[in-house]
Amino acid sequence: MEMEEMILNYTSQQNELRKHISLQNNFSADQIKLVAGVDIAYWGENTKEYGACCIQVIDFNSKKIVEQIEYINEITIPYISGFLAFRELPLVLEAVKKLRTNPDLYMFDGNGYLHSRHMGIATHASFFLEKPTIGVAKTYYKIENTDFIMPENIAGAYTDIVIDGVVYGRALRSRKDVKPIFVSCGNEIDLDTATNITMHFIEKESRLPIPTRYADLATHQARKLERDY
Repeated sequence: MEMEEMILNYTSQQNELRKHISLQNNFSADQIKLVAGVDIAYWGENTKEYGACCIQVIDFNSKKIVEQIEYINEITIPYISGFLAFRELPLVLEAVKKLRTNPDLYMFDGNGYLHSRHMGIATHASFFLEKPTIGVAKTYYKIENTDFIMPENIAGAYTDIVIDGVVYGRALRSRKDVKPIFVSCGNEIDLDTATNITMHFIEKESRLPIPTRYADLATHQARKLERDY
């Protein structure tokens, strides 16, 4: 498939899926027992590119790791800005197949609604996982030339990222004296709940919530082991 045709096809798929995004909770707070953190790392080897998807399932109350898995495979879909989910989703879905537990919610190291077409990986994946999702990104990639407003230097302070009157996501100061993280709804959840769940998993060791922090660390380890093998 030619690049132009691929972009048109991907855009069409995103536009169709976005019609079904819900920014309301489809669950009650006491239903969330297990939260899965998802992250992906890439590396090149002998002209080929590989990706490792790591999932860390965390008990909501104890914050302990319940299960951890990884899935590694060659990447054949090229990187196209704005369409990263198409590149990552195959890895995510194969990794999920390996889970023995059944997470109630998935938290992605990446964006959800905070995307030019509201279709970051957290949102895109939700339609296949059929679970509520949250996007938590380490950095903000400017959308329509709109910058975020720096939140106060207080743990839990935030500013909404508003573009043309629409709230796309939130710059959240998860801890005092650290850079903000960027929280957005994936699907079937509202932004306040996504923020509260993110803050629930913040500990003093990192500005990142435990599920995606552990998944991020696992991807670095998986990549190192594969490259050293």
